[in-house]
Amino acid sequence: MGEFNDFFLQLVSQVSLLEIIVKGAVIGIIASAPMGPVGILCVQRALNKGRIYGLITGLGAAMSDIIYALVTGYGLSFIYDFIHNRTALFWLQLFGAVLMFIFGVHTFRSNPTQSAHKVSRNKSSLVQNCVTGFFLAFSNPLLVLLFLALFTPMNFMLPELPLYNQFIGYAAIFAGAMLWWLFITYAVSKLRARFDVRGVWIINRVIGALVMIGAFIGAVLIITGIYSFH
Repeated sequence: MGEFNDFFLQLVSQVSLLEIIVKGAVIGIIASAPMGPVGILCVQRALNKGRIYGLITGLGAAMSDIIYALVTGYGLSFIYDFIHNRTALFWLQLFGAVLMFIFGVHTFRSNPTQSAHKVSRNKSSLVQNCVTGFFLAFSNPLLVLLFLALFTPMNFMLPELPLYNQFIGYAAIFAGAMLWWLFITYAVSKLRARFDVRGVWIINRVIGALVMIGAFIGAVLIITGIYSFH
């Protein structure tokens, strides 16, 4: 009987860790997917310099995202006693869902041509491309609000989680971001002749619509109490 209990506890632990990984990857993808200035720069470099330069630009952006994710996660830990209250948690989760919906609307309506600018064909070094991607992403502190909107509905990175699980969660965010940049640079390299600003505009429309739908469903589930995203 004791062996069965140990096996059950181990299985629950693995499921919880898998949940953290999935949530982290989803957060990383959503945070990276909208085609803002960094996305446009990544696409332009992939088109003008080669796929690796676009991917390295995305790597720099992903490194910046992790910093903002850490700031958000550990910032939330300071108010954990407040959000641990069931009523307060309900309103915070609902607020996060509303923020996500607003983010989806903004992404859907955004005009990628406003972020486009001429990119030199001088390849420079991979390190330089990574650094410029990092600082361009880091120059947008509103990412904290985006991560707040992503963390709260899903109860991601609660402070009572073991340090190892927290590390895995943030690593999953980074992995999710890099999966997105791998996908977008691969798509650009394969559709080079047909990929232009309109293609980026379509991506924004699709991502924005999906985020709005997901946020709406999440808000309904939170309000009805069907699922509180624990």
